[in-house]
Amino acid sequence: MKFIGQVIGVGASLWITDALLKGMEIANFKALLIAAVVLIIMNAIVKPILTLLTLPITVVTLGLFLLVVNALTYWWTASLVDGFTINSFTTAIIGALITSIISSLFVND
Repeated sequence: MKFIGQVIGVGASLWITDALLKGMEIANFKALLIAAVVLIIMNAIVKPILTLLTLPITVVTLGLFLLVVNALTYWWTASLVDGFTINSFTTAIIGALITSIISSLFVND
């Protein structure tokens, strides 16, 4: 039940982010749901590994490099899901930031 709530929350945040950003596009509802599931999996598996591997640069930048790690997972999600496109890395950074903020309002861990 918790996973379904996460998918709904992340899906809603992706939908809102899609409406706010011009460089991001989600083609249909199916792509939205698949992107939400893939993003949840990426955040659960890939993001902790990347965070651990980039720990020295994260410490040097006082944590700001975590924005790049978030953007990478967001961009990789878009590359894996048909119907979910991001035009540039800058859009990935802004989209990841907006999605993280909005999904934190919807999803209670």
